[in-house]
Amino acid sequence: MKAFTWQRALTLGTMAGALAASLVAASANAPSPSAVALPDGLPALPSLTQTMQSDMRTAMGLRGFDPVAYRVDGRAVAGQAKHELLHEGIVWRFASAANLAAFSDAPEAYLPAFAGFDPTGVVAGAAIETDPRQFAIVGSRLLLFSSAESRSKFLKNAALLDRAEAAWPALRHTMAR
Repeated sequence: MKAFTWQRALTLGTMAGALAASLVAASANAPSPSAVALPDGLPALPSLTQTMQSDMRTAMGLRGFDPVAYRVDGRAVAGQAKHELLHEGIVWRFASAANLAAFSDAPEAYLPAFAGFDPTGVVAGAAIETDPRQFAIVGSRLLLFSSAESRSKFLKNAALLDRAEAAWPALRHTMAR
């Protein structure tokens, strides 16, 4: 076995440095993950800073609850598969043909505010999923909440709506479409 010497240590250090330099050079020539092209016809992938708006497994708006019923019946009502409509890539279900027709005529009037995310989360800059049974109609807008506590907190502080409105454009900008 060879004795350890400073000369041997310098030789090992030089070899390690050369190996590291060759690895860096090899990785510089390799295509970056962002440079890999997707097959034709596929949508672009969202960035790591984007939030997906809807459940991609079902693409079901309001988890199948009828967006018109919140105003007509004053409660969350499950929609039926026989009354479905595809709007902007999301499947919406309705409790009746009349509700489907109302939505078809003016979808903007029935879509939830903040893309269905909890406005208390929007204020904090977060897209928080909601429970469609936790809702409030404020003015002409349908607001959904993640919990009864979140709903109560929001309704007790009228300034939160203005704060959510102010925060929404920045949060919306980070969302995948």
